Amino acid sequence: MARVTVEDCLDNVDNRFQLVLVASKRARQIAMGADPMVEWDRDKPTVVALREIAEDFVGPSILDEPDHSAPAV
Repeated sequence: MARVTVEDCLDNVDNRFQLVLVASKRARQIAMGADPMVEWDRDKPTVVALREIAEDFVGPSILDEPDHSAPAV
């Protein structure tokens, strides 16, 4: 796939700041072993996360999901 632009992602996320939060959370999930929703194509997790956002597989609702990367205390 061609490069993902911020503008591609902003069609599905309200603003650039929220885009950073959504992309970083999804990239962390992918890095920790979550299955990607788009073709992997040997990209880094951040690129895969941005592609998922641009293709509307992931959106701001991911921020409401609990973070399973750290054990609860």
